[in-house]
Amino acid sequence: MKETLTSNEIHDLIFDSLFKMTVAIVTDSQDRIAAVNDHYAKILNREAKEIIGRPVVEIVPNTYIPIVRQKGNPEVRLFTLFNGEKVVASYVPFIKDKKVVGVFAYSSVNTTECLNTLSTMDIIARLNDEMNQFKNELQKLRGSKYSLNNIIGSSVKMQGTKELVKKVAQTKSTVLITGETGTGKELFAHAIHQASHRSHHPFIALNCAAIPRELIESELFGYEEGAFSGAKKGGKPGKFELAHQGTLFLDEIDQLPLPLQSKILRAIQEKEFERVGGTKNIRPDIRLICTSNRNLRELVEKGEFREDLYYRINVVSLYVPPLRERLDDIPDLVRHLINKINRELGLNITGIHKGILESFQGYHWPGNVRELEHILERAANFALSGELQSYHFEKFVPRLFDGVIKESIGKPMNLNEQKVRMEREAIINALNVTKGNKKRASEILQIDRSILYKKIQRYKI
Repeated sequence: MKETLTSNEIHDLIFDSLFKMTVAIVTDSQDRIAAVNDHYAKILNREAKEIIGRPVVEIVPNTYIPIVRQKGNPEVRLFTLFNGEKVVASYVPFIKDKKVVGVFAYSSVNTTECLNTLSTMDIIARLNDEMNQFKNELQKLRGSKYSLNNIIGSSVKMQGTKELVKKVAQTKSTVLITGETGTGKELFAHAIHQASHRSHHPFIALNCAAIPRELIESELFGYEEGAFSGAKKGGKPGKFELAHQGTLFLDEIDQLPLPLQSKILRAIQEKEFERVGGTKNIRPDIRLICTSNRNLRELVEKGEFREDLYYRINVVSLYVPPLRERLDDIPDLVRHLINKINRELGLNITGIHKGILESFQGYHWPGNVRELEHILERAANFALSGELQSYHFEKFVPRLFDGVIKESIGKPMNLNEQKVRMEREAIINALNVTKGNKKRASEILQIDRSILYKKIQRYKI
């Protein structure tokens, strides 16, 4: 008696025994039927040997096999058999040397339970699609708004700062961004996230100065249900949790109350924390970026900021220079801000008078870029269109020259220089009062209009 089986016999036994209660068919690279089990042949009212070698679409017109063979990917589909029964059909391509050489199609279930299962699978698939869509929308809301391209400035100092941002972005070290109010520290925080490997994950920001002290802990770490009166049912995640795999940006960290600084320190050191009223340790993966308007080293010496926390957040320090240290950037900034104002307010400002631009470059800008933007927006609201002139800037011009005069204190000036400066300022003030009406301005100044025109040209007003 024969004790061993050939490979063909093993193939036949597996094919017929394993799939006796199923439907199964195999096709070749030309979509011809290479094998079919008896159960499926009976459903087709055919003999198995009769349909071997025939194109599968002749025997099963509604088959999905040719499509699977072309795509080369497994598929699961709802399929109606020849006898009207509905089944879940699985299609598996045979791949050899990176080419599809055939397809194996089968169904192991053909009951109502199958349809319920498929229905459930369809629902799950739809829910997954919707969830992915919501994730994408949420990413847009939580993602960073600005990149390095949004930071205007080509001066030496700004170029150096931008180069440091590119380097820092490649690591996950904590960054402390320092600089005066209005220099654009938040833009640099966004740019670091945008240039990092975490750019597709959340960018979560919290202004520590804008949240009441009694609420800031729950904002940072979240809370459990019933943690305090008014707590939401089910609790609420904090900024640390929401920033998982992304970046947490703490603006004005110098405003954090001392008691909370110790909990922040522990969260950074141990990389874990508990929600308010909770007992479970949460371990988020975050990159921390902080900003401060004040000198943290001085706050440490005064006892207003923890020294250990200072060293924890000051791993990499990024200094954003004030506008007075990069006056060469003002023309580019003015052009950028005018375009922004036109876009946001629907105006048509075409530019700014050259004399005003030169005056801007002689001002000390205590409010930095934010002050420049506000001044331009105010002037744009007066002009609405065309080129911005000196009389559009109203109250700013005296402030501009006050600043110039203050900066010149201690510098010797002869009487002629003082006369020129005062005369120029008087003309500018007269033009402001008359909204640019040169005839009325000449009357106020009690000079002939032709002389006024000459002085305006001479002083580049």
